[in-house]
Amino acid sequence: MSDPDANHARAAMARLEMLVVQDLFLTETASLADVVLPASAFHEKLGTFTNTDRLVQMGRQAIDPPGDARQDLWIIQELARRLGLDWNYSGPRDVFEEMRQAMTSIAGITWERLDREHAVTYPCEQEGDPGQEVIFTDDFPRPTGRAKLVPADIIPADERPDTEYPLVLITGRQLEHWHTGSMTRRATVLDAIEPAPTVSIHPLDMDAIGARAGEVVTVMSRRGEVALLVRADDGIPQGSIFIPFCYYEAAAN
Repeated sequence: MSDPDANHARAAMARLEMLVVQDLFLTETASLADVVLPASAFHEKLGTFTNTDRLVQMGRQAIDPPGDARQDLWIIQELARRLGLDWNYSGPRDVFEEMRQAMTSIAGITWERLDREHAVTYPCEQEGDPGQEVIFTDDFPRPTGRAKLVPADIIPADERPDTEYPLVLITGRQLEHWHTGSMTRRATVLDAIEPAPTVSIHPLDMDAIGARAGEVVTVMSRRGEVALLVRADDGIPQGSIFIPFCYYEAAAN
């Protein structure tokens, strides 16, 4: 759903000897799998989470996984054992301790501290370190201590608008439906707000093609086409259109 060329992604997965998907729902990718392993959601398991802000957070299990769903660690460990590996983690704490041995940036973060403080920011290399929310305050880890700035050239797109395809297609996320909508489209409140795929077009471009808001139009590219509702949006630059890629019934990518 999120790959820039969904047809290419499907063709690649079709060539696999075996595709195993571990997920919460029967997503578009899981529908192509030979085996689907039902995993657990974040509130159904104990473990740590780390984002790009370097904050290591303790996630605590609130409810049990439904039906035949299993903890991710249980699934991975059982696969490892069947492959002949002697994996005997008693739980996420053992995995985290192993990560501390391999990653100096979190070596100072103990499981007990996370359990007590709920979150610690790395780098935290020694036990008792407060953690560094801001790094590179005085210098950078380079011989001169100064940052290296490299100018970036603008690289033109491989395909430019022409008379046959005059508009630029922009795909992306939607406020109500995160990424491919695998979870948010299953949330009735969010799906009620944005239930159907749309294409957002600048009003002047709509006038040029004779389209009206709420009508169904077909958007065509060199690789395929989708039919969806038109939405007027003067925030869209003229000469371009926007389609969210979270709708399987109009998979824009």
